[in-house]
Amino acid sequence: MLVEDDESLGYLLSEYLKIKGFEIEWVNRGKLALDKLEKENFSLVILDLMLPDIDGFEIAGKMKETAPEIPFLFLTARSLKIDVLKGFSLGAVDYIKKPIDEEELVARIQAILSRLQPAKLPEQEFLKIGDYELDTNTQQLRHNQENYSLTSREADLLAHLIEHKNQLASHKEILVKLWGENDYFNRKSLNVFISRLRKYLQHDGNLSIENVHGKGFILKDHDNRK
Repeated sequence: MLVEDDESLGYLLSEYLKIKGFEIEWVNRGKLALDKLEKENFSLVILDLMLPDIDGFEIAGKMKETAPEIPFLFLTARSLKIDVLKGFSLGAVDYIKKPIDEEELVARIQAILSRLQPAKLPEQEFLKIGDYELDTNTQQLRHNQENYSLTSREADLLAHLIEHKNQLASHKEILVKLWGENDYFNRKSLNVFISRLRKYLQHDGNLSIENVHGKGFILKDHDNRK
């Protein structure tokens, strides 16, 4: 996401980045950026400092609280040392001073994304939880001699909960990852899928999917078996 209030520069950079193969969302107000961060997931956020409604530093501070997993860089005309140091102290991965050559910006973005890209782990075919085994390839959930055919979303949701066993899986994290957007209607849909998974898992009394009001869900293995 590009957060830039200068219409000419915002249009130029967003179009250039699209040409270079990036999926880019350009917003010209800080509040719009914060709204999108609540509902969508981004690989990188490019922040201007001098926005008309919310200072770029304030956006960065809010990101540290609500979306700490998303890296951000500053692209700004403010070049004082104190601004640069403040930017890095807030967690920026880079601080780029305007004016900047578009090719250099692309090179820096590619370097950042390459550096932050997590190493790929071998794909796991089977996930175990209690007396159950989930085959993530065939979407089959096995319990003793019973097999349950799950939908893709049921299997993905259960896999996510298993991977975060005994930990909070937040609404936002689940919805952005599996539904692509965190909104009211998708949250209602998520509740329906959670109810389905509870029915599948009801044959093991040590397992439960607990609702943490306003935050998310925890798949608990009360026997804590590995």
